[in-house]
Amino acid sequence: MLVAWRIVCTLVLSALVAACADLKPRQDAADSGVSLQPLKQLSAQISAEAQSGAIPGAVILVARDGKILYTDAIGLQDPSSGRPMKLDSIFRIASMTKPIVSVGVMMLVEEGKLFLADPVWKYLPELKGLKVGVEKKDAAGNAVLEEVAAVREMTVQDLLRHTSGFTYGIFGTSLLKKRYVDTKVEGDRNQTNAEHVDRLAKLPLAYQPGTTWEYSRSTDVLGAVIERVTGQTLDVFLFERILKPLGMKDTGFSVDPAKHARIAEPFAVDPDTKSPVLLPDVRTPPRFLCGGACMVSTATDYYRFLQMLLNGGELDGVRILSRKSVELMTADHLGSAIAHGELFPGYGFGLGFAVRVSPGEASSLGSVGDYTWGGLYGTYFFVDPRERLIAILLMQRPNYSKYARQFRTGVYRALD
Repeated sequence: MLVAWRIVCTLVLSALVAACADLKPRQDAADSGVSLQPLKQLSAQISAEAQSGAIPGAVILVARDGKILYTDAIGLQDPSSGRPMKLDSIFRIASMTKPIVSVGVMMLVEEGKLFLADPVWKYLPELKGLKVGVEKKDAAGNAVLEEVAAVREMTVQDLLRHTSGFTYGIFGTSLLKKRYVDTKVEGDRNQTNAEHVDRLAKLPLAYQPGTTWEYSRSTDVLGAVIERVTGQTLDVFLFERILKPLGMKDTGFSVDPAKHARIAEPFAVDPDTKSPVLLPDVRTPPRFLCGGACMVSTATDYYRFLQMLLNGGELDGVRILSRKSVELMTADHLGSAIAHGELFPGYGFGLGFAVRVSPGEASSLGSVGDYTWGGLYGTYFFVDPRERLIAILLMQRPNYSKYARQFRTGVYRALD
């Protein structure tokens, strides 16, 4: 009995040592000006959230100067089974899909197959001549949606920076947003990209193109543009041109059966709203390859994508984009002429993500030029070129903004 107990203790100790290996100070961390103690404290904070039942679990990754300096897998990958989180757990990344698709569009721009200033109807004729919906009151005082002519057509650049006039029906309660829901523009995983565009073509826009930043289905439309221009489905194009060259072996629109045990899952019921949490089933390929929110990935895969951007479009000898294209994507494309009140203070928007434009205004730590975005299901990243820094937080927990702020502060606190 004593021998058996010693064996168990040895195995447990070995497991703990292996689990903590990534938390030990590293020489390359010190060389890169990163203190690991604040990151350990950040891990402890997030771990406390998991132990309290606020989140199922999380994976964090911090890199600087092209080196991964800190990783941690916290809590549970699947709260229903008790399976622990792993560094290679696979997450539904939702809107972190958008930067990948935006890079795909910029690759086609570099090849002369697209131009940012082109009207979208040049590639998707069904979107020509869309009206703009203006909500008014009729004689009886009831809200009605009046359609007026657009001053100009939306461009490819408008799609990339979310100034197309499209919207999301799930955020807000306007008449137009209700029509998005009623016509099944959203929530239908059985539509194709082409069918999705056909549905959008039957609805008015929320704003005049080029006047207002409105988070929207724009990147879904970009997925349809890619398909129309290349003759490939979006998943095949992204795999051949971005995912495979970058070695992003666990990224795509679904999870292979052999990897199902690595899928991160949410709580059955949201701890805040007490409502059921219903995330897409990623175990089978969807018919709707939505460019705005439908991909899965891991922390290390997404790190490779972001490091490519931080390197100016190249990683490990593989060039995806030119340096100038990356510079254009990570510049603000809104300026002062385009209304963007819904964006966080101190940030504009580039071609695929938010971009910090002011050292002040923002309520979070950062640098002018840092770029960032997140996904509805609990995924978040930021890249700070000035600090040569990449940080990724992945969880499957809607209503995650508190944890993103906590994560961002903890990472910047670790910089010497």
